Amino acid sequence: MVNLTVDFIASLDGFGAADGWPGYWGLEGPEYLEFIGDTTEGPHTTLMGATTYRLISGIAEQMPDDPGLARMTAMPKVVFSSTLESPLSWANTELVDGDAAEWVRDAKERGSQPLRTVGSLSLSRSLLQSGLVDRFRVVVFPVITGASGTERILDGYPDVTLELVDSRLFDGRLQLLEYIPTVLDAPPGTGDPD
Repeated sequence: MVNLTVDFIASLDGFGAADGWPGYWGLEGPEYLEFIGDTTEGPHTTLMGATTYRLISGIAEQMPDDPGLARMTAMPKVVFSSTLESPLSWANTELVDGDAAEWVRDAKERGSQPLRTVGSLSLSRSLLQSGLVDRFRVVVFPVITGASGTERILDGYPDVTLELVDSRLFDGRLQLLEYIPTVLDAPPGTGDPD
């Protein structure tokens, strides 16, 4: 069975985006761009929703010679959306308009490549709630977007414990934290002692 990793980017105060700020808050550097297009962990399929697809495919179109983005363009991608229409313009991208959890469950059982989300807040939340997420990674950007922040990355999540299994620094300013998540039925100590 293949693994699914949820990947998020966040401001220090937990926002996934901010009004008026560029993508990646304008702080994406070569090490981070290399990481998001990295294939050293082996090939993987990137999963995303329509909003993330529009953002990242736009950046990839503007920066076609960037090595990290070029690798991401070359790898397989699946976009879950009922609003986009085929064919999608970003190379190697499949559009799925059905149930994402069902598609991912099937891909985990029959697939040979690991799965990774990028952004896609509601998609990632639904996959975690469905018990399909094996790793949870957050890259924290050194900005606070309290006045302009949009899309709190963890709003609507269930209670989850996180076991830290890796951390890394990119471009001297971006911090990656990688966890194994365990979704809880209730906060610790409040459940039935049976």
